[in-house]
Amino acid sequence: MKREASKITEKYVTEKTFESSMLSIAQNFMRIEESLGMIVKELKNLHEDNKYMRQTLSSFTSDVSRHDRKISNLDVRVEKLELKSK
Repeated sequence: MKREASKITEKYVTEKTFESSMLSIAQNFMRIEESLGMIVKELKNLHEDNKYMRQTLSSFTSDVSRHDRKISNLDVRVEKLELKSK
């Protein structure tokens, strides 16, 4: 919801109007800063979640490759045993 600037009927900017304008600007900047703070928090949370997922996937892939090696070693042993049994 946009607020329109009130029209100033005075010819010159007075100290009172200047202060009220600066106060309004300061309040707007505070709201923006709070919003940006929330965004930064969310980004940090997402970063931590992604970091955890990458670590988890990394450990899974190393486990899978280790198991694949064990299976291939067992395959070789079975083949050797089959050759011996013939």
